[in-house]
Amino acid sequence: MQTVEHDGRETAYRRTDFGNEAPPVLFVHGSGGTHEIWAAQYGRRENEFPAVALDLSGHGASDDVDTEPGIETLDAYAEDVRAVARDTGARILVGNSLGGAVIQHLLLTDGVDPAGIVLAGTGAKLTVHEDLRNWLADDFDRAVEFLHGEDMLFHDADEETIAESKAAMHDVGRAVTERDFLSCHTFDVRDRLSELSTPALALVGDHDSLTPPKFHEFLAEEIPDAGIVTVTDAAHLAMLEQPDAFNGALDIFLNRI
Repeated sequence: MQTVEHDGRETAYRRTDFGNEAPPVLFVHGSGGTHEIWAAQYGRRENEFPAVALDLSGHGASDDVDTEPGIETLDAYAEDVRAVARDTGARILVGNSLGGAVIQHLLLTDGVDPAGIVLAGTGAKLTVHEDLRNWLADDFDRAVEFLHGEDMLFHDADEETIAESKAAMHDVGRAVTERDFLSCHTFDVRDRLSELSTPALALVGDHDSLTPPKFHEFLAEEIPDAGIVTVTDAAHLAMLEQPDAFNGALDIFLNRI
């Protein structure tokens, strides 16, 4: 892992390039996650691009921030992404769930201009159900179990993958995971998508009930230069559940731009 110092904290990231000199692709994880959800993307030796995956503040090996859920936290996470992109020269941004919201927030508030963005398992509005918000506050175990229910994070993942995912969320911890989801709950840029001039790909698992395909259809319709790809037999974490299909769609998009 490498780190970059910014805004009084260190943000950690993993970079792999296998000797490739193309501009890197930067991967941003979702709520309660870490860079490791992208292992099937940054670990590919056949990559035609260097891959960079970061830990947002308070996740994994990155320093935490003292921010209120919502715009403060989104601002801080966006600064994490901007700092790592600047440090690595990344020109493509890929975000899952909260990570997709952070990328949209960054582009709409900071004036950055990447070569392309991939919005995977995310949306322009990310309302979180009241029950889940209550469990995150008062019964974290139940919240984790709920998120690993049928067609939530996974459609038909093996027991080992589910167990590792649960353990990873517990490692991030209740407070940070709750902050993540509450920040998602406040996020709504539906009326600003037309401002995004960057080429974009909306990428969704066909069984994703957390951010369903209709969310991604809206992204593809409202962002001026955007397309959509649906990954079959996958839910919210399609990059983990169906990595070959996910990576294939990503490669086509990267080759286009």
